[in-house]
Amino acid sequence: MGIAYAPRVMSTEPIRPVQDVWLRPRRVFRELASQPVALADRLLGALQGIVVTLSACRAQDAGAKLTLGQIFGTACVVGAVIGLASLYIMAAIYARLGATSADAAARRKMIHVLAYGGVPLAMSLGIWVLTGLLAGESTFLHAPQPDAEGFILVLIYAQIGSCWLLALWSVVLQVMGFSEILRISTPKAFGIWVLGQLIGVLATLLVVVLIDPLLPGT
Repeated sequence: MGIAYAPRVMSTEPIRPVQDVWLRPRRVFRELASQPVALADRLLGALQGIVVTLSACRAQDAGAKLTLGQIFGTACVVGAVIGLASLYIMAAIYARLGATSADAAARRKMIHVLAYGGVPLAMSLGIWVLTGLLAGESTFLHAPQPDAEGFILVLIYAQIGSCWLLALWSVVLQVMGFSEILRISTPKAFGIWVLGQLIGVLATLLVVVLIDPLLPGT
């Protein structure tokens, strides 16, 4: 039996979206629903893209080939573009999944959910920067070097764990946002979130397959 949709509770207290979304996401998304997409939405989307790009750099052992400056510089440029593009593309996908028509109002609401629901993920950028300053290029190695100092190992594993927790909390907030905006139960909102992610991954793979023959050396 699904969890019933929670009724709305009105409050006159002004909201602070970035701070309040951590523990009061439903009210934040309810208040933002009627507001236009702003610079804050785009900035949060860009920050999420930077974090995802940094994670990809670690998966590709970028620390063994590039300097710390090159890694962060590339992530800030490429990641920001990817984050902004993903914000609008995923908003369109979720607007279509959650409604009979993906009009501008529906896309706007989804952008708010994806942007502010991803605040924990975006805030993990600070942890990436701090770890990079302390551990250097070792931060972006897929596996720590065997001769790495104990402090570096503890730092990197702590960074990995904390970033995973923040990413998971972002998923929780986005699911709660879909539940609030679409007026559906949390399990149904989670199903929509998963389906949208699968569509996004499949679309990305399709683009990679189509452009791969056009790249030099392929």
